[in-house]
Amino acid sequence: MPIKSETELYAPVKTYLEQLGYDVRGEVRHCDLVAIRGEEPPVIVELKRSFSIPLLLQAIDRLKLSRTVYVAFERPAKGRAPHSASWPELRKLCGMLGIGMITVQFYKTRKPRVEVECHPPSDPALLTAPPRHNKYAAGRVVKEFQERKADYNVGGSTRRKLVTAYREKSLHMASVLQQQGPLSPKKLRDLTGYPTAADMLQKNYYLWFQRVERGIYKITPLGEEALESFAHVVAAFPSLEPAAT
Repeated sequence: MPIKSETELYAPVKTYLEQLGYDVRGEVRHCDLVAIRGEEPPVIVELKRSFSIPLLLQAIDRLKLSRTVYVAFERPAKGRAPHSASWPELRKLCGMLGIGMITVQFYKTRKPRVEVECHPPSDPALLTAPPRHNKYAAGRVVKEFQERKADYNVGGSTRRKLVTAYREKSLHMASVLQQQGPLSPKKLRDLTGYPTAADMLQKNYYLWFQRVERGIYKITPLGEEALESFAHVVAAFPSLEPAAT
């Protein structure tokens, strides 16, 4: 049976890349999967249930962010290449576009098999008209990746609240306020290590914080609900000593 969602591709591809020494995060600034190893440029993988023109177009757009972009999809039954093409033809097409190709074969009783059908061309200069590299946007992808403490998203997800670096920080701050009671921005900054704590409190993007007096903030009922909804994220935060009374 074909997979029902591209999210089923995420775990096998993530595991494959982690075995190669990469750190992996899902849904980073609209990229299904981003992997970084050391100081190397990021690897971006776009996931779809099957090979398609929209998948290729999505991957081409990601070339603005990184020159190491792959498309990943389920390997069709019996290993046949999709759209009446041959595998060599698909590899040649991806090479001409400057992208790599990954397939995932699913089995009933065995672990999925991930296979890199082709890598992006080693020399981007060979491409006729690659998208212009957007250094600013690429930097935002790397920054978002690095500021996340863990991987809480599944690549390919839709209509789900994603755990971005900003949401993760906001949850951490709300958790501290829940444990310690009302605090000043400076104290919250010291306890979380976030230099932007004061700015986040003032902007209050999620409406999780409330100023109770000048320079003192507490958690709101919406913040309490968020801590319950994202309990799996909150559980990873370091525990604090009880506030002094």
